[in-house]
Amino acid sequence: MGIKSVDAGMLKAAVLASAKRLESKKEWINELNVFPVPDGDTGTNMTMTIMAAAKEVAALEEPTMEEISKALSSGSLRGARGNSGVILSQLFRGFTKEIKPVDVITVMTLANAFMRATETAYKAVMKPKEGTILTVAKGMADKAAELATQTDDIEEFLRQIIACGDEVLSQTPEMLPVLKQAGVVDSGGQGLMEVMKGGLDGLLGRGIPFDAEVSAGKPQEFQGAAAGRSDLETSDIRYGYCTEFIINVEKKYDMDEEMKFKSFLESIGDSIVVVSDDDVVKVHVHTDHPGQAIEKALTYGSLSRLKIDNMREEHHERLIQNAPGSGKEGTAAKEEAKAEGGKTEGANTDGTKTEEPSEAMSAGADPKERKPYGFIAVSIGDGLADIFKGIGADYLIEGGQTMNPSTEDLLNAIEQVNADVIYILPNNKNIILAAEQAKSLTEDKKVYVVPSKTVPQGIAALINFLPDLSPEENMENMIGEMERIQTGQVTYAVRNTSIDGHEIHEGDIMGIGDSGILAVGSEIEETTLEMLKKMMQEESELISIYYGQDVTEEDASRLRDKIEELYPDCETELNCGGQPIYYYLMSVE
Repeated sequence: MGIKSVDAGMLKAAVLASAKRLESKKEWINELNVFPVPDGDTGTNMTMTIMAAAKEVAALEEPTMEEISKALSSGSLRGARGNSGVILSQLFRGFTKEIKPVDVITVMTLANAFMRATETAYKAVMKPKEGTILTVAKGMADKAAELATQTDDIEEFLRQIIACGDEVLSQTPEMLPVLKQAGVVDSGGQGLMEVMKGGLDGLLGRGIPFDAEVSAGKPQEFQGAAAGRSDLETSDIRYGYCTEFIINVEKKYDMDEEMKFKSFLESIGDSIVVVSDDDVVKVHVHTDHPGQAIEKALTYGSLSRLKIDNMREEHHERLIQNAPGSGKEGTAAKEEAKAEGGKTEGANTDGTKTEEPSEAMSAGADPKERKPYGFIAVSIGDGLADIFKGIGADYLIEGGQTMNPSTEDLLNAIEQVNADVIYILPNNKNIILAAEQAKSLTEDKKVYVVPSKTVPQGIAALINFLPDLSPEENMENMIGEMERIQTGQVTYAVRNTSIDGHEIHEGDIMGIGDSGILAVGSEIEETTLEMLKKMMQEESELISIYYGQDVTEEDASRLRDKIEELYPDCETELNCGGQPIYYYLMSVE
């Protein structure tokens, strides 16, 4: 008989099934991501966006169409992340404007909703580019308008629209040369098709249950299909920082002001998406000057959900993501927590985890008593957490290579540390800018960002803090001591590429120093020793080793013994770091 109408309960099932299907495909979609920049995060961003909405929809019991519409629209907007996520939220926003007033959805309602969704999304983007998610959405909307008078069967209607969307998607490489070069279709368009297919599955009662655990891996037949991205490391990244935030409007912000704001953003960047919903404005821009965008936004009200990512670094670092046993499952869980807009115990809004001061550090002092100095450190791994706590860190944010804390997470940490002067140790070059932005937004405390790019640098800086020095003198001393050391990281390559004069193949072990790749090999120990050799200097006195969660104590001890044989004049320290992704972190000083 087919489906003649969709009620609120059926729509709820469709929304939840869409979210779960997209979640199951997110890593595949990440691999497709080469436009507008090859930073490999489209699948994650779209998943986090729809999961934020789905969480609100799932919480509704016996909902009305209006309630679902509100939850889908507001949840996706507030949870929107990245250019693709914001566009997806606008598709939902336009779609819900058409379905909100009805009791049941018919083919005609859907046709109008698809058209409204596309119009809303196009209006939100400053310079729409064909060959993207927008093109796929428009193709399906046009097909929906054509079919509206030909059938009243919603299942058949949706099947034909999905077939049309797949066809338009297949043509996107012809519209964008960067896609053709990489041999992929548009990632945002692929994500939208997964949303559509998941929605149909939900209507038919065969979607993935919302509470089910899903694998976010790539289909086997697609493995390596996006390998061409390694040739696109920076060529398509005109502006370096993906900047996102929400403006909570407190001052005049009408249509004229919105156009002025958009024009300003256009003068400092591209990939601009600005959307308004009541007293909330969601902003996305790629720029080299995120501070300017933030300062301008502050003239309209307060900001929340600040997020700044260095896209060039992100793309480079995808070479060393997802090593075996790297905590990929944990990262996925944290991304899910982000998408849901909720917090697990000790979790921040960005899915990162914070830890309160340990009892040992608090002993003898009233935690409510304001301290002259406080320290915030970013790290991952139980062993490294214990080390930072032991040398004086007041607050830990769990994060790093695959999980960069946002500006908002750092602001939350600053708020929790009861001290007049606070030092932030980012311990990752991709976190420094977010820390600087948190510093600029803090008014009641003096914040210093120690520009530590690695965990060993952060440890060296904190160890050399001297309470008798002034804050400025301490900054100079900590940076000086930090810069005296050489640091190295040993990890695993996930695809073929050429970098720093090295031909790297999938499965190779890489030793990465402060200035680039130092060693490439097939064995962890051999590559580590080769990396260390290039780090050593005549005056070197101390070698520190931090072994990760995928290295046994026995293997780490054997490595230490070999190092002691090779460098008998140096003291060698071995520590359990417990970090994912990196087999070893090392420092030489």
